[in-house]
Amino acid sequence: MNTFTLGLIAVFILILAVCILWDIRKSGEFKFKWGHSLAGYIFMAPALVLIILFVIQPIVLSLWYGFTDYYLLEPNNIHYLGLDNFSSLTKDLGGQGDFYHALKNTLYFMLFCVPLQIAVALGLALLVNKPRKGGNFFKVAFFSPVVMSLAVTSFLWLYMLRPDEKGLINGLLVKMGIPVQGFFTDPDQAMNLIILLSAWQGAGMQMIIFLAGLKNISRDLYEAAQLDGANRWKSFLNITMPGLKPITLFILITTFIAASRLMIQPMILTGYKEFTVTLSYLIYTEGYVFKMVGYASAIALLVTVLIGSMTLVQRYVLREVD
Repeated sequence: MNTFTLGLIAVFILILAVCILWDIRKSGEFKFKWGHSLAGYIFMAPALVLIILFVIQPIVLSLWYGFTDYYLLEPNNIHYLGLDNFSSLTKDLGGQGDFYHALKNTLYFMLFCVPLQIAVALGLALLVNKPRKGGNFFKVAFFSPVVMSLAVTSFLWLYMLRPDEKGLINGLLVKMGIPVQGFFTDPDQAMNLIILLSAWQGAGMQMIIFLAGLKNISRDLYEAAQLDGANRWKSFLNITMPGLKPITLFILITTFIAASRLMIQPMILTGYKEFTVTLSYLIYTEGYVFKMVGYASAIALLVTVLIGSMTLVQRYVLREVD
């Protein structure tokens, strides 16, 4: 354990001690409150240590490495570069290099996958919300892709969409007189297929959240609307959607953040290609393949600022939802 990690742990222990002393001072009942508070802090301590080691420490170190030339194979030979890494990213963006393609593909993926996934999830939630025979079966069936790992689902689709006649889909297309498709090897199809795959794989989780929101909408509202002559579409617009606004905001933000971390699907389905490389995939490649941790940290810092800013804009635009 290095000096930096020990320093972080020492700082958090100091903060923890201050919190305990402040709790005692505020309570005024030293023996009773002390016992209860101390037990809580003791139970919390292991989680805090893990958070320090595997969350706080990497974040702090990456902030520093983003301004250095840290090369993974030479950890003791680090030099401060200032803004040189970010200047290189700007040049790469203007010259349409890897960072340009990664940023474009990530934004394209978020622009189309997020609304598609939310729309599919809402449609599935409305479908299984009504009591009918086999309802529980369909809930499990629609949710099952979520519990499968992205690697497994990606290999499944990779086998089904092989770019030759041995692929399941291409075999059917050939029998129908349609030429063999390139699918994930085709620059015009690959990212769109990844969007469809990701929306299919993740919609089940949002479906469950939407379903919980639908259960909280009173049935009396629908009955009153029906008595007033409102059809299903008007009831959906005036009752269902307003009732789901807070949940929709939560799903929108969480799905948006998850979409910005796309990496597994293009890694397995296409490999490192300019038409499917994403920001997370670029960070992984620069940091662990080329060992340029400093450059990868600069990209990660820039992506964090970009995604954080876009999330805050979403939150501000949709603030009336609350």
